Amino acid sequence: MKSLYLKYKDFIMEVIHFGMVGVINTLMGWIIMAVLYNLIHMNYWLSSGISYFIGSVFSYHANGKLTFKVEDKDKWLPWRFAVNIVVCYLIAFSVAQPLVTYLLSMGQGTYSRSLIDNVAMLLGMCFFIVMNFFGQKLFVFRKVKGKTQRQSPETGRDESERADK
Repeated sequence: MKSLYLKYKDFIMEVIHFGMVGVINTLMGWIIMAVLYNLIHMNYWLSSGISYFIGSVFSYHANGKLTFKVEDKDKWLPWRFAVNIVVCYLIAFSVAQPLVTYLLSMGQGTYSRSLIDNVAMLLGMCFFIVMNFFGQKLFVFRKVKGKTQRQSPETGRDESERADK
């Protein structure tokens, strides 16, 4: 068991740190989303979108430093992060609303649009969390094994060097 832990220690620690950042981000996001939707009466897309924009700014900084320990930030990092957030958000929330509507329509009761949207926002958050972790790990804050990424001062382009030179 110990050898298994040692083999996957880095991944386990990334998941734990991502979870810690995620708990803070999710609580903050849910509060913002619930206030915007239920108290200010913004629609499903606007309330969830504003919430995810605010949470994404926090997540970018916290996950970059704490979870994935990114030291050298290339100029494309914020763009990859933004693309990841937008793609994960659109997929998660586009799937969640019709799925919840379908699942609740299978029951005997009739449910209000507000209840359906609130459950869909909660489910969308769950979908988003899973997709976002893997998107950040594999696409945004990816590490090239055996190579270090650095930016050339002369050209401004990313250059890869073999770490074992």
